[in-house]
Order: sequence, then structure tokens, then C-alpha cells
Amino acid sequence: MIFNLEGLTVYFPYEYLYPEQYRYMLELKRALDAKGHGCLEMPTGTGKTLALLCSALAAQRCLAEHGSAPRIIYATRTHSQVKQVIESVHQTAFHRSEERRVGKECRSRW
Repeated sequence: MIFNLEGLTVYFPYEYLYPEQYRYMLELKRALDAKGHGCLEMPTGTGKTLALLCSALAAQRCLAEHGSAPRIIYATRTHSQVKQVIESVHQTAFHRSEERRVGKECRSRW
């Protein structure tokens, strides 16, 4: 699914987006637009990892088109969360060979 999030084109790998995911993406975009910080939380199992990745990577791509793409650093607490993030990245439209290489390195360490 491709949709517009206040002027940002977001690619989402599923045909359905939960309302909570849309609100999560919207708040992240607003924090990025304000060049500020955001504190976002959602319950377990609501698709926050994929929502965060899709919206953050879409914002990064948009900024790259204007010459100022920031680096995205995604930190997690556990190794199983790292694995989940890597698997989620592979579902996005932004999956590139560099991410695939990093994912393999991460998997080989754990």
C-alpha cells in the first residue's frame, strides 16, 4: 500500500493499516518536521516496528531527494528485538543490499 502522510509518500507492505499505526506514523512525521524529539508508545503486537520503519525510511528518502538525508539509528534492548527489526526492514520497500549485508552480520553474531 502506498499512501500520503501529510505530503510524505509512505510505502507500507500490507494492504491494511491499523488506525493506531497511522497515528503513530503521523506523530513521528510531525516530530521530524519540527526537528525535535518524540516519545511514542504503542502496546505489544500493534505493528509499531513496521510503522516506525516505514515512516522513518520514507522521511529519510524524501530528505535525501533534497540533499540532507539524516542517518537513522534504531536501538533495541534485546537481541530478539534486533532480529525483529531486521525482518521488518526486509518487508519494506526500502530494503537495499546494504541493509541486507548489515542484517546478515547481525544474524551471524547472535
